[in-house]
Formats: sequence, structure tokens, C-alpha cells
Amino acid sequence: MGKIKIYLQYPWKFPDSPYYKYLVENPPENVEYLNIHKQKGSVTSMRKFFFLNFLKKTIRNSIKIFRIPLPNAHLTKSKQKYDIIHCAHCLSLNKKLWVTDIERFWQYSISGNNTKRELSIIKKLLASPYCKKILPWSEATKKDLLKIFPELRNKTEVVYPAVPVPKFKNKKSKKIKIIFPTRYFWIKGGLIALEVIKKVKEKYPSVEVLFISEVPEKIRKKYREIKIMKVVSHEKLMKHLSESDIFFYPSLMDTFGFSLLEALSFGLPVVSVNTSHTKSRKEIIKNGKNGFLIEYPKKDLNYYSIGKEEREVVNKLFKKLSQLIENKKLREKMSKNCIKTIKEGKFSIKERNKKLEKIYREALK
Repeated sequence: MGKIKIYLQYPWKFPDSPYYKYLVENPPENVEYLNIHKQKGSVTSMRKFFFLNFLKKTIRNSIKIFRIPLPNAHLTKSKQKYDIIHCAHCLSLNKKLWVTDIERFWQYSISGNNTKRELSIIKKLLASPYCKKILPWSEATKKDLLKIFPELRNKTEVVYPAVPVPKFKNKKSKKIKIIFPTRYFWIKGGLIALEVIKKVKEKYPSVEVLFISEVPEKIRKKYREIKIMKVVSHEKLMKHLSESDIFFYPSLMDTFGFSLLEALSFGLPVVSVNTSHTKSRKEIIKNGKNGFLIEYPKKDLNYYSIGKEEREVVNKLFKKLSQLIENKKLREKMSKNCIKTIKEGKFSIKERNKKLEKIYREALK
């Protein structure tokens, strides 16, 4: 049985997701991925990161202003011989076999606007005989996609992202360590996180906290008692995860929540929130089993201040963190469940590779 050659087509020049890093590092046995030389995972150079985000935002806003129907579709031009194109949350204009994975449906539009004209073009491309399979990252994304295009049900199959179970050394320090890492301070619940961590430090002064984010200076000054680190490389973050005990992630918005999988792979129980903009979170975190999920009380999200509802969330998150800090047996039990979720469950490399290879082979028939 020969290897299937898959060309990875990215939506932007520089791929910025660990999803594809783990895919090319741990491919299905009989699959070879092409166009992987630029795949290094997440961008951690903040200058480059902010520039790329500014560029994407400018392009998207310009398209919205002029109402240009521009789906996130690309023409793959390569001298390399391949069997199938795998579009990384984008679409293909090639008249060759292709599949597409998707984190959230709006990513099929450059502007994220999904106008009527754009939807018509997107539907035509997805319904094309060249598009063999649509691979949502979650059941939540599949549901959103089929609500718009119910006729594509037979083409759609959830393939969950996967991460390997890392080989990591035992912790050197006996102190309990909580980690909160994010590049997007506001939408990832940074303000709520700081309020919770402040309460943790007051009650449990011996607990160590790794607060990793690009935090505005005025906010830093307000929370001087909390040590705040700047964003680190992916490799450095993995080291920090291996030395931590609890993953604290009150993110109010996520397209998926890939960092949650990485935390689980290190056996870190997760304390997080569930909001109207974290649709797939319940598919990752099983409340009371591999972490705790607090329901955010309202649909309208407040990133920039702590109101009455946010204060309630802060208190509930603090209570759950306190449970994990005080109960070693609970931490250990949840830690085992976390690793099992990644090693044997739907987020395992084995499960993902089994599905992908079958999908690729069926596409060639």
C-alpha cells in the first residue's frame, strides 16, 4: 500500500495553529504531507503576531466596507505531485480532489461576514464533486454548518484535533502551580483571571501563578502583586505546562480552544467558563471529570470591566480553584482523566489518524 501524498493548503502565507504542527509531526502511517516547511505552530514573536493580526483585520474590514463577496478560497500552485489537497480551514479553487477542515464556519469567508453572495459561492465550492469531505473540528461547528447547508450532511464528518501525550519529567517544586497563558488578554478573560488570581494569592500565598499574556500597562500597575510574564514560545510554554498543576482558562471567546487539549495532555485539570462564544468547550471539558466549567450568566460578553455578573463568575471560579488547591486526591484523579482523554479518547492521535487515512482513501475511489 503506497503512501497518499497530501498537499496542505493554508489560508494565509504563515500558518498559525498548532493543529497542523501536530498533524505533520504525527501523520497517519500511510500518509505523507507536503508544503510543511513553514509549519512551526503558533507565532510567538509579538511584533510579527500583532503585524499579522493588523494585516488580517485591515483586509477583513476593507472587504466588509466595500461588501466584496470574497470566500476564503485558494488556487494551489505547486510543482510537487500530490493526490489530494487538504485545505486548512479554507476552500480550494482547484479542479482536483480536496478536503477541508474547519474550526468555525465563518472562517470560510475572508471578511468573516458570510454575506448572501459569499454563502452562495461557498456552497457551490463545498458542493463541488472535487470537494470530497468537510471536516469540522467539533460537533458545534458541524451543527452551525448544517444549519446553513443541510444538503451537505453526507459530506460532513467531525474529525477532532489531536495532540500527543508528552514525555515530561516530574515537577521539581512541591508548591502548587497555576498557569494562565494567552496571547489575547481581553477576549480570553484576562481581567476576570487577574481578579481570581488576586483572591488566590490572598488566601493561598504559597501557590505559584504563571500569568502569561501581553497585559496593558495600566492593568499591570493595578495588579502589581501578581507576576505577569510576556508571551513565550510554544516550546517554552510546553515546559511551563509540564511544571504546572492546574490550567486556569476563563476565556470568554474561542473558535475551538486548542490550548485546552495541550493542557489536558500534561494532565492539568482545567478551570474554565462556558459562554455563548465557546460552543465547543463542553466537548472538551467534562465538568467534574477533567476540569470545572462555570456558566457565564449572560449572552452579551463584557471583556473590559468587572460588573455584578462578572463578580459572580470570579467567585465561582475561585471556589473551583480552591477545591483543586486543597484536595490533592481530586487533582490526581482529574489529572489521570485528562491524560486518558488525550491518550485514548476522541482527541487522541490514533483516533484522528484512523479517521483521516480512511477519509483520504475513500476520496481517491
